[in-house]
Amino acid sequence: SKAFRALCTREKLLAAFGALPVRLSTANTYSYRKVDVPFQEYVEHLLKPQDPAQLGSDTLYFFGDNNFTEWGSLFQQYVPPPFRIPGTSPAYSFGIAGSGSGVPFHWHGPGYSEVIFGRKRWFLYPPDKTPHFHPNETTLAWLQHTYPTLSRAEQPLECTLRPGEV
Repeated sequence: SKAFRALCTREKLLAAFGALPVRLSTANTYSYRKVDVPFQEYVEHLLKPQDPAQLGSDTLYFFGDNNFTEWGSLFQQYVPPPFRIPGTSPAYSFGIAGSGSGVPFHWHGPGYSEVIFGRKRWFLYPPDKTPHFHPNETTLAWLQHTYPTLSRAEQPLECTLRPGEV
């Protein structure tokens, strides 16, 4: 919604949550390394476009490890979509990352993704197909180096989401 988007501007988020700690994750496949920093430090010093030469283990982003109590005033303003899967409960995740950054390949069940600012590009493989990638390579490095070499049969399905699209 427009109201939620207005609360998610850089200025508003820094004013409301700048002093609070956030948990950052590395962008490699098999790492569980987490780094806690004040949100303001993340935004002002670490939130940058992805460096294509940087390894996933050296790339930090804010995604998923949200403190729903501390960020509750923001999350309470979110109006979820009307989509439901019978017999399941929704699980929300909120993230902020730099241009060209991304979560490495991983398995997923059914989900819904929404973009508030920017865009999110998905590369989707069926469950029985394993993508060709190095577990410490960033998604951007994979896109620039591996993706162009894939045969048509090896290429994933793609989807790019922008604000307001479903």
